[in-house]
Amino acid sequence: ILNRISNKIGIPMLLGFMLLGMVFGSDGIISIEFNNFNITEDICTVALIFIMFYGGFGTRWKEARPVVVKAGLLASIGVFLTALLTGLFCIWVLDMEPLFGFLIGSVLSSTDAASVFSILRSRKLGLKYNTASLLEIESGSNDPCSYMLTAIMISMITGDSDSGGIGYMIFSQIVYGSLIGVVIAIVSSKIMKRFG
Repeated sequence: ILNRISNKIGIPMLLGFMLLGMVFGSDGIISIEFNNFNITEDICTVALIFIMFYGGFGTRWKEARPVVVKAGLLASIGVFLTALLTGLFCIWVLDMEPLFGFLIGSVLSSTDAASVFSILRSRKLGLKYNTASLLEIESGSNDPCSYMLTAIMISMITGDSDSGGIGYMIFSQIVYGSLIGVVIAIVSSKIMKRFG
């Protein structure tokens, strides 16, 4: 129902889900108490996997190849700059403590892949210079950088990690994550070609 309404009106479906949350949330009109954070995390993880797969399968490699480097820069340096600027705003304007301000900046630094995919594919925007592919790749690949920044800020706030631990965490996320991702992609591709 939300999908049909959003297609007719021309607004992102994400706003519809936010409206549902405001109506049915614990502080909403129809108050539904729900505070099981473990189930919420599991549901969000599964949903994120489907979103990433949907974006990956729908992206045409021929159109994406020329903009991979730009998308990578946006998904890493762009996310870092967004987190930095948002954090500075929280510190200077909202008068927050620096670590908490940068934590909020880290959480908000990535674009929502589902919204970007939905808007780009439901509307024939006719974007030039492979901008659509650039946005798809960037929005689908910026979550790891935002996740790392968020994990770093949380570890700094809780005091659970030193500079060496943070450095190893960044290294392991980038190197091990890339290797595991490539292996899974190769194996998945062979399985799908064989049984597809």
